[in-house]
Amino acid sequence: MSVIGGLAIYGIIWWLVLFVVLPFGVRTSEEAGEALVQGAAESAPAKPHLLRKILITTLVAFILWSVVFAVLHYQLVTLNDVPLLPRFGETAS
Repeated sequence: MSVIGGLAIYGIIWWLVLFVVLPFGVRTSEEAGEALVQGAAESAPAKPHLLRKILITTLVAFILWSVVFAVLHYQLVTLNDVPLLPRFGETAS
């Protein structure tokens, strides 16, 4: 895997994990017992804790990227292991 390819895969994994982590622990102002800020939507989170979520996302994305890197680098799974695909490298007799 090239450096650019590794960064691209990490970026994709990071964004996917971010969208999974964002809704965790979100409470509206009403649920938190705080007054609603004038002009804000009722469903707006009271304290989104974005820095914590970004740190969690970075850690989880690195762990997932490490697994993907190991699978690709050490060829733990190849295209020949995927069912319903033609066998690559075999010659027809």
